[in-house]
Amino acid sequence: MTFLDEADALTHRGSLLSEQRMIVASWDLEQQERIEGRYLPLSSEARILNAARAPFHLSYQTERAIHTVHLINGMGVTLGDSIIGLTALDAIRRQHPQTRFIVYRPALAPAYVEALYQLSDGVVMTPRALPFPLDALPASETCIDVGNQLFWPAFASMPMIDFFLWALGVEPSTVPVEHKSNDWLRRLDLPALPTAWQGQRYVLFCPTASTPVRSIPAGLHAAMVERLWQRWGLPVLGFGAVDHPRYVNVAALSPDTASFLAWAKGASFVLTADTAAVHVAAGFGVPTTAFFTTIAPVLRVRDYALCTPVTLPLPDLQDMHASGRTRDLERVEAAFRKLADDDILLPELSPPGPL
Repeated sequence: MTFLDEADALTHRGSLLSEQRMIVASWDLEQQERIEGRYLPLSSEARILNAARAPFHLSYQTERAIHTVHLINGMGVTLGDSIIGLTALDAIRRQHPQTRFIVYRPALAPAYVEALYQLSDGVVMTPRALPFPLDALPASETCIDVGNQLFWPAFASMPMIDFFLWALGVEPSTVPVEHKSNDWLRRLDLPALPTAWQGQRYVLFCPTASTPVRSIPAGLHAAMVERLWQRWGLPVLGFGAVDHPRYVNVAALSPDTASFLAWAKGASFVLTADTAAVHVAAGFGVPTTAFFTTIAPVLRVRDYALCTPVTLPLPDLQDMHASGRTRDLERVEAAFRKLADDDILLPELSPPGPL
């Protein structure tokens, strides 16, 4: 068996297996200063299903009381990917309630992302941490590897919810569209908003994505807040500094992921970029306008009935998942500045009053 070199280990379409037969996430290796040891593809183990290696169909219908599925290295290390990945699990469980998912997570994923899995524990799945011994996975139970999905070709060509369903062995067209909009978030135990904001109407402004190239440039934040204020006369809230008298920075009142979800849940409207906020808003049925710079909206928000996507004309940057290069960000800012106010599509809201 040939071991992967360092570059291949970091970009492998799946999880890794150490010489000690421990399942390892490429992400965890990438966070270390140096890679220790040698690694095989986990898919070299015949009993581990991996759709990047060989697409498969899995029947979740079973006569057993519980059908346990071990999902290895799912569902990414960003909040948005995780929300959609967990939606795929919830959609399967709606059709096959006897299915139980155990999700093995990278040890070094961001804490705010891991918080979502803790909130979802017992609601959608049960989380466990990697590394994990391969031989401790029950031989009689289903094991699926979806690790390092950013490097799977299908991840860039399919709507993300369809990608996760496909990677789990499910034909996406068999899942009702109403099960693809993240409404499982409503079952989470979230904190109440601060007293001053309970029952108050507000707009939520979330311009910052996980990478600058998919974010709304900072130089435009104040103008967008003004546009929101002029449109509805509601306070505009967000999680960072914006120099505008009608803007309220609630970052200090949002110490964790559960609080962030609660602010999105309570909003009358969300203006955002290609961020986790668009997926959260869809889950709670909040009207949203979202700007897309490098990723086609159909790949992210196709199934969100209350989301209005705005695509910026940036053909040279299409399909770019991340960038902080100056020339790329200059193109993004120039494209945003070309947008007239009328191009920022803001829906009608019901008359102001308590929610």
